[in-house]
Amino acid sequence: MPQGDKSLYSDKHRRQAEHSEAGYEDRGVPSREAERRTWATVNKETGGGKLSGSGRDHPEAHEPPSTGGRKGWRHQSHEERSIAAKKGWETRRRTGNR
Repeated sequence: MPQGDKSLYSDKHRRQAEHSEAGYEDRGVPSREAERRTWATVNKETGGGKLSGSGRDHPEAHEPPSTGGRKGWRHQSHEERSIAAKKGWETRRRTGNR
């Protein structure tokens, strides 16, 4: 199978890729980059196409992709950022790291 060939992917994988690519393009990612990211995501979530050999019969993971984590400062209110800054300053003062 030549690199970039999508013939061994199932219809389900192709539908996932179409949906994912549309989401990337809605966010302003260029078309080629969106396609590249899309197939990387599909491969990560499903384990790739229906290739023979190792990993073929592994079940698909049905858990959601890893998202979340700590909120970035842009998603915090001014008060929350101020509290975090004061807390950090107190910690640096107490430990001697300035």
